[in-house]
Amino acid sequence: MLFDSHNHLQRFRDPARIIAEMRAVGIGGCVVNGTSEEDWEAVAHLAEGFQDFVRPAFGLHPWHAHQRTEGWLQRLEDFLDRFPNASIGECGLDGWVAGPSLEIQREVFLPQLALARDRKMPLTIHALKAWEPLFEAFEEEAPPEKFLMHSFGGSPELVKRLAPMGAWFSFSGYFLQPRKSKVVESFKVVPRDRLLIETDAPDMMPPAEFVTHELKGLNHPANLARIGEGLAERLGLSTGELAEETAGNHLQFFGF
Repeated sequence: MLFDSHNHLQRFRDPARIIAEMRAVGIGGCVVNGTSEEDWEAVAHLAEGFQDFVRPAFGLHPWHAHQRTEGWLQRLEDFLDRFPNASIGECGLDGWVAGPSLEIQREVFLPQLALARDRKMPLTIHALKAWEPLFEAFEEEAPPEKFLMHSFGGSPELVKRLAPMGAWFSFSGYFLQPRKSKVVESFKVVPRDRLLIETDAPDMMPPAEFVTHELKGLNHPANLARIGEGLAERLGLSTGELAEETAGNHLQFFGF
């Protein structure tokens, strides 16, 4: 059995059908991440409607940091109170986008770091071309005991730097592209008990040979099964070994 440790199921028109197709290929559950105040209720609706499959995560993504309302943090806490089994995410820092600025992103990332630490909740982090700003943020607000670097695309050196701080690492199928082979090398040094797998659906489309479910240009979460086969081959594992390890790690990280 596989678990999709990071997706955005709320962005699909017919999530019930998507979930049925995920179950059909052996996916046992997923974490659905909110990214803004506007989609938190949609995530909540899925968590209530599919309690045996969807684990909610609520966070303010760095791309939406400038769109926050005055009461965003209290509203986030309200959702976390409503769903005690939730995690926080996705949030983080992104130096790739032109805006909002990293300073504005920090204004929403630091409170979410503190919230996850104080509530002892798992945290999912988006980090892209902002590694030193991420470490600087950790100096200002220590991260929680465990946090997930989702769709991790950093170097082996970053793995070795982040892991002692409590980082877990999630692989997405986008990095099965030949030109992203350096990312696979990073996952070879990820501690086996910190390895997760995700789709980031409907984003991060894998290469065509790893797409089993076509969906008008969108990454279908059911592609996870084939993505798992691709990662297992590159890590020198059997598909069963990868499924067993990542499933156990997923359940451990998210506290099922």
